[in-house]
Amino acid sequence: MSAARRAPRSRRVLTRRLSLTAGAAVGALLLTACGEGDGGTTQSGSGANFVAGKDGISKVAKGERKEAPRLKGETLDGGTFDLADHQGKVVVVNVWGSWCPPCRAEASNLVKVAEDTADQGVQFVGLNTRDFNKGPAIAFEKDYEVEYPSIYDPQGKQILRFPRGSLSPQAIPSTVVIDRDGKIAARTLQAVSEKQLRSMIDPVLAEK
Repeated sequence: MSAARRAPRSRRVLTRRLSLTAGAAVGALLLTACGEGDGGTTQSGSGANFVAGKDGISKVAKGERKEAPRLKGETLDGGTFDLADHQGKVVVVNVWGSWCPPCRAEASNLVKVAEDTADQGVQFVGLNTRDFNKGPAIAFEKDYEVEYPSIYDPQGKQILRFPRGSLSPQAIPSTVVIDRDGKIAARTLQAVSEKQLRSMIDPVLAEK
């Protein structure tokens, strides 16, 4: 077989390998469930310090936070959400899937706190992932009366935008709080209660 005929096959093999590698990276990220340990100051590989509490909530001091990525995409209802449109607000990002039992367990808590804090300038947004058909996700939102938007992100591409070493959402469900300056202030990698949510949001709202 000539080199001219071998080259296309080599390119196909390389492309397939790269595709599989990228897919594995996304899969590993979305399937990770990380415990926070028993508290104290933890340092990531990039040097960002955060405090990991016994309640499973990690927080970063105001001067040490990393910029949140620009989350932008089509929502489940066919609209568009752009984080840049919510500058000056505290934004709560929840990663969820309709197939995920802990996501169902926390849904009413998220809805309640979203309603209670809307007048205080808090914007909730979901990142719906690994629902490869919108139908179940739309039904989930209807069942739990979720009124805030969710970006449709079946492949987890929005999640991968979070910077390395930040409090990124590394599990499903995860909840991340972004401060008024667009920086990542807090995160939990578990189904969240009302009390936990408020403990993440209230200190950020109180910041000047």
